[in-house]
Amino acid sequence: MMSGFDTSVLEAIPLPTIYVDANARIVGANERAIALRPQASRSLPFIVVFRHPALNSAIEDCLATGKLQRAIYHHSDGPQDLRFEAQCSIAKLGHERGVMICLRDVTELRQLDQMRRDFVANVSHELRTPLTAILGFIETIQGPAKNDIEAQQRFLKTMAAEASRMNRLVGDLLSLSKVEEVSRMRPTDMVDIDAQIRSALRNLSPLAEERQSTLIYKAKEQPVVVAADSDQILQVITNLVENALKYGGQGTTVNLTLDEVNQSGWLRGPGVRITVADDGPGIDPLHIPRLTERFYRIDSHRSREMGGTGLGLAIVKHIINRHRGRLTIESTLEKGSEFGVILPKS
Repeated sequence: MMSGFDTSVLEAIPLPTIYVDANARIVGANERAIALRPQASRSLPFIVVFRHPALNSAIEDCLATGKLQRAIYHHSDGPQDLRFEAQCSIAKLGHERGVMICLRDVTELRQLDQMRRDFVANVSHELRTPLTAILGFIETIQGPAKNDIEAQQRFLKTMAAEASRMNRLVGDLLSLSKVEEVSRMRPTDMVDIDAQIRSALRNLSPLAEERQSTLIYKAKEQPVVVAADSDQILQVITNLVENALKYGGQGTTVNLTLDEVNQSGWLRGPGVRITVADDGPGIDPLHIPRLTERFYRIDSHRSREMGGTGLGLAIVKHIINRHRGRLTIESTLEKGSEFGVILPKS
């Protein structure tokens, strides 16, 4: 800190704060500002320490007009780029009149805003494709195919498939919104996980028969109970098994296991592990870290043909996070994939 200047006022401010005199020379900075820019601890011209034209202009304008000025300051901290909103205002500390610069980290807000824009763009794109197809078929039926009954039936079948796809997308969007809405509310109902697995398998047995696939699960002799939301756990199991059937390939074998686990690693107490494994083509390790991102697909065309919306695993991840659990994904090309769900018992 600079000698002869009381920085106690600056230390009381929870944001990185620098005080400069009428010549725009630094005369004080709190520890948060020094951690951000170590040279701020020295009595140097502000422009030498913070080489940022927009921020320097804001300080000059503040000194010249006496009015509050704002600027965006970009700071590189190793591999991460931080974004700060700088507020420059006239202040008088002791006999010194100068400018107080407070830096508010808005990096996360910026990222959230970008995520929101990306999400809206993705939803718009996902809806535009089937809508364009439906509108095109309607135009054809009303025009060139007005009297072609065979063509109309063919187009109506495609239109129904595209409408179903939009309906699934809207349903998944509503599910995701509902899960996010209750994300901070930890479930308290006691749920038998074994019963939920058997229920999911009953619901998916027609799909397994259609794809000539086999579902294998050895039911537990006794209930396996954890604190959970029964509907959400059923949704998790259904999504994982349905994915295994669809993307494991025709004739795949899907094995489900339910095991109780003791305290280990991040799990502070006893829990249960649900495993869904298939013997399909597997997943390239390059894709695994991004599988739970919204609208991320390994093969967009194939996923849409299968009726996928790109939101299934994102919903699964949010549900498991709400239950304070963990999702694991392991896969080897040509040897299948294994999705594991670990849930704490309490």
